[in-house]
Parts: sequence; C-alpha cells; structure tokens
Amino acid sequence: MFKTLREDVATIFENDPAARSTLEVVLTYSGLHAVWGHRMAHAFYKRKFYFIARIISQISRFFTGIEIHPGAKIGRRFFIDHGMGVVVGETCEIGNDVTLYQGVTLGGTGKEKGKRHPTLEDNVLVATGAKVLGSITIGANSKIGAGSVVLKAVPPNATVVGIPGKIVIQDGIKVQSKQKLDHQNIPDPVEERCSTLEQRIEELQQQIGQCKKEM
Repeated sequence: MFKTLREDVATIFENDPAARSTLEVVLTYSGLHAVWGHRMAHAFYKRKFYFIARIISQISRFFTGIEIHPGAKIGRRFFIDHGMGVVVGETCEIGNDVTLYQGVTLGGTGKEKGKRHPTLEDNVLVATGAKVLGSITIGANSKIGAGSVVLKAVPPNATVVGIPGKIVIQDGIKVQSKQKLDHQNIPDPVEERCSTLEQRIEELQQQIGQCKKEM
C-alpha cells in the first residue's frame, strides 16, 4: 500500500512541473487526494462494504470536487491535473499511466445496463472538458482533445477531437477526411436543438394564426 502511495506522489512530479516538494503535493493537490480517497473506497467496495465505500467517495468529492465511484477500477500512476469537475462512473476501467484534466466525464449514456462506462487502456490522455460516454474502449496511447464528445470506440495510438469525436491522427499519420474539421466552428448540439425548437414554434404560431383567420 505504501509503495502505491509513494508511486502516486512520484507520478505528480513526473507530470506537473509546478510541483515543488513532497509536502506541498501531499497537502495541496486535490487530484492526489481524490486518487487516495478512491483507493480506500475501492478497497471497501471490493469487500462489499458498499455503504462505507460510498461515504468515503462522497467525502472525497466534497473536499476535492472530483467524483470517482468506488466501483471504478483504476490502475497505477493515475494522474488527475487540477481535477475540478471530473466524474468517473461505476463500471469504468482505467489502465496504467492515464491522465485526466479538469472537467472530464467518463460516464454512461443512460441506455446500457451492466458495463455502461468507458474503458481507458494504458497511457491514455483525456484533455479538459472532454466527455467519453458509454461502454466503449479508448485504445492505448490515445489522446482525446479538449471539449470532445466521444461516443464510439477509439483504436490505439489515435488522436480524437470534435463533437462528435473524430479520429484526426492514427499511428502518427494525419487522417484525411472528406469533411474538413473546423476547430473554430465546432457544432454545438444544444444550440442546434434550440434553433430547431424555435423554428418549430414559429411554424406552429403561423398555423394558429391561419386557423384564426379561417374561423
């Protein structure tokens, strides 16, 4: 156990150039506190002490702003940078040397049962605000760009960006796409839905007005 705790601290020094001392890391890094809280909660969860596990995870969430379900399986050298708003679902499986940035969600779509959260293989990086949803696998050494929404499996050694996520680099080679991805004009599904509703409301108003005239 102590070897794992020391390894978690060493991982921060390897990934964060702002880390100055072990004391500073242990006392002030919320990502480290969340990982340690999860390791404790997961130990109780495996022994079927589910209530205690959830209490520990909720206390950790309160103090760190990071929500990791105690049922999630997390490997070695897991690094959460900044971390505020990170959510990791119950059936997530995370390999070794995985990095998550703030605002990342590893969640479900609400449709599956059983295994309903993502699997991240070794050395995966998920950038700020990205959402990886559903029982899909993100292959080893892959990178998920900031703000991306990933709903389909990603092969190893790939870079994914956009909404919905599209592979733009595979095995170090840029992937040619028939439709050029414009990073400055990535579609907003919420805005598109609102525009559709506004258009439909306008059509209904016109129909009501026509009915009133006929009456």
